[in-house]
Amino acid sequence: MGDNWEAWLTHGLRIVLILAVAFTVRFVVRRAISRLVGRLNREEAAPRRAGTRTGAGHGGGHTGFAVNPERRRQRSETIGSVLRSTASVVILGTAALMVLSELGVQLGPLMASAGIAGVAVGFGARSLVADVLNGMFMLLEDQYGVGDTIDAGEASGTVLEIGLRVTTLRGEQGEIWYVRNGEIKRIGNLSQGWSTAAVDVEVTADADLDHVRKVITAAGDEMSSTAPYDELLWEPVKVLGVDSVTRDAMVVRVMAKALPGAGPDVERELRWRIRRALAAAGIASDARPTAEPVTVPPPSPAAPEAAGDGAPKEQS
Repeated sequence: MGDNWEAWLTHGLRIVLILAVAFTVRFVVRRAISRLVGRLNREEAAPRRAGTRTGAGHGGGHTGFAVNPERRRQRSETIGSVLRSTASVVILGTAALMVLSELGVQLGPLMASAGIAGVAVGFGARSLVADVLNGMFMLLEDQYGVGDTIDAGEASGTVLEIGLRVTTLRGEQGEIWYVRNGEIKRIGNLSQGWSTAAVDVEVTADADLDHVRKVITAAGDEMSSTAPYDELLWEPVKVLGVDSVTRDAMVVRVMAKALPGAGPDVERELRWRIRRALAAAGIASDARPTAEPVTVPPPSPAAPEAAGDGAPKEQS
C-alpha cells in the first residue's frame, strides 16, 4: 500500500512539474515573441516617420514607396499571433503526451489513431489548409497590406483586413468582399510603385507641333509646382509625341508618373490644364468642323377651310 502511495505521489509530482515547466516555457516563449514583434514594429516605424516624399515639383524623382505603418503592424501582429499559437500547441501538446505517459497510457496506439484521424481531417479540410497556407505566404511575401487597392481576380477594392483565411475588401461602390485566400490565384496591387496618367491631346492637322509641345510642357510644369500635384506627380510631365495622324487631326500622347492610386485625378487635372493652355495659345484642339446653323422656315398660315373644320357648315 505504501509503495502504491509512493508511486502515485511520484507520478503526481512529475505531472505537476511537467505542467509547471510547460506553462512557464509557454509564457516565456509567447512573451518573447510579443516583445520581438513590438521591437520590430518600432524599428521599422522610426525611419518611415523620418522619411518624406519628394515630388516632381521639388525637382526629384521617386525610386521607391513608403509602406503603410498600419499595413506593417497588422502583418507583424498576424505573424506573431501564428507563432504564439504554434508555440502553444507544440509545448502543451508535448506536455500532454508526457502526462499521459506518466499515467501509464500506451502512446503507440494513441499516436496511430491520431495519425489516422489527422489524415481524415486533412482530406476534409483541404480548402481550409490551402486558405491558411496562402494567407501565411501572402503575409510573409508582403504582397499587399491594409489600405492597398488590389485586384484579386474574384473581386477588387481597398484592403480592410487581412486574415489567415479571408481577406476583406471594400469595392468601389461601397460593397464589402470577403475573399478566401485559397481562391486568390493572382493579385494586382495598384498601390505599390507608381501609377500612370496618360492623356491624348487632339489638335488640328496643320498645328505647329513644336509650339504644341512647348504649350503642353509649360502647362505640365505649372501643374507640377502647384499643390497638391507637386506631391502627386513623381516626374515631370512628358510629351511622348504624335500617337496618330488623320486627314483632319493629330493626337499627341502626354504621360506622367503619379502617386499610386492618383492616376485618374492627375489625368483629369492635366487634361483640364492642357485644354485651357491650348485655348489661351490660340491652338485649335478640336478638328471637327462646326455645324452650320439650320434655318427652320416659319409655319405657313392655316387655310380657311382647315381653320373652319370645327365650325358648322351652311346648308343650302
